Amino acid sequence: MNSLNLDEVYTYVNQSIESFHRRWIEIISHLTLRQLTNKNPYLFRAKNITTASELIQSTLDAFLSSSEEKLFGDFLEDLAIFIASKTINGKKSTAPGMDLEFEREGIYYLISIKSGPNWGNSSQHRRLTTDFANAERRLRQSAHIKAVQKVLGICYGKTKTATTNDGYIKVVGQNFWTLISGNENLYIEIIEPLGYKAKEHNDRYHDEYGKVSNTLTYHFIQTYCTPDGAIDWPKLIQANSGNNDLDIFFGKDRA
Repeated sequence: MNSLNLDEVYTYVNQSIESFHRRWIEIISHLTLRQLTNKNPYLFRAKNITTASELIQSTLDAFLSSSEEKLFGDFLEDLAIFIASKTINGKKSTAPGMDLEFEREGIYYLISIKSGPNWGNSSQHRRLTTDFANAERRLRQSAHIKAVQKVLGICYGKTKTATTNDGYIKVVGQNFWTLISGNENLYIEIIEPLGYKAKEHNDRYHDEYGKVSNTLTYHFIQTYCTPDGAIDWPKLIQANSGNNDLDIFFGKDRA
């Protein structure tokens, strides 16, 4: 295993985190009222939300939270691939469901990377098992590959390393970063560059967030509030869920 040059990691992180924040601001700036009103209106009514600004902020935060998790998860996965390329000549996998491949001490590693431990539903977990089996089958067609190790690598968490019932090992947090770098402290060391210009990035994000929130609140009031300023819940529910076509689909004589 090659020694890892942390300066190269810091440079990569600084460049990539800039890209992460640019993509983040781009997502915010392109949000539409229609995207937000697709969120569950019954929940917001049950929470006794009475102002347009509160409803917009709640839906905006819910939408952005899911987008943020996906964007930053992609960033961590790319970082892991970059580090592995420097330490063990790892390469981005082209196999469906796999992210990283490398060979070390006669063992060929197939790695699927997830950012955190609470990933996926049961069908996605079953799909991963299938993807591992298909990728391994492809690799074993090569005469020089004698042993294959399937790994689910998770970027953060404290779960101990274990072999799953589906035949792959799960390597989490510190152990995952150690596996691909040989550095037991890397999981701590990569925190420092993540904070580089963090305040500057977040200030730009909050400025954009404020403008988008104000704009969407203005349009929401115009579209879904009554003349006296109350939220017109029937109109909002109708826009969200109104789709009466059963008579057309089944035929009017279905009764």
